[in-house]
Amino acid sequence: MASQQLTYKKKLHQHCMAIIKDRITAIVQSMESAQAAANSEEKSSAGDKYETSRAMSHLEKDMQGRQLAANQNELAAFMAIDDKKLSATVAAGTIVKAGGLTFFIAAGLGKITFGGSIVYLISPNAPVAKSLMGKVKGNKLNFNNKEITITEVF
Repeated sequence: MASQQLTYKKKLHQHCMAIIKDRITAIVQSMESAQAAANSEEKSSAGDKYETSRAMSHLEKDMQGRQLAANQNELAAFMAIDDKKLSATVAAGTIVKAGGLTFFIAAGLGKITFGGSIVYLISPNAPVAKSLMGKVKGNKLNFNNKEITITEVF
């Protein structure tokens, strides 16, 4: 059982890292395209149109810069996880199964499908994660106004 959990955790960890790296690549490409578009914009006799277009490109690049920083923070959170270690107590980097749901407490990427199942990737600072922290298999907690039991922690 422990070797299966470790294999699952490693594969899920790698999958999450790939998702974030793909997002970062897409954002960088988008930023480069926005910069190229801004640089190719020619000043015309209608100066306002030129200035508006450059301002819009600049705003787009700033937004993408914030998204890039957020994704880099998520990547750093995943890189800090030791995927070669199992834990019996819920903490950052653990996978928790409770009430038919699977949570990976690492970074807030949301809901993904992995291995034919839905996994919720949540930040250690998320309210659900905070309510899970320090708990062990068999503990109960309230989730969506229902009491659920933790069936696995690894």
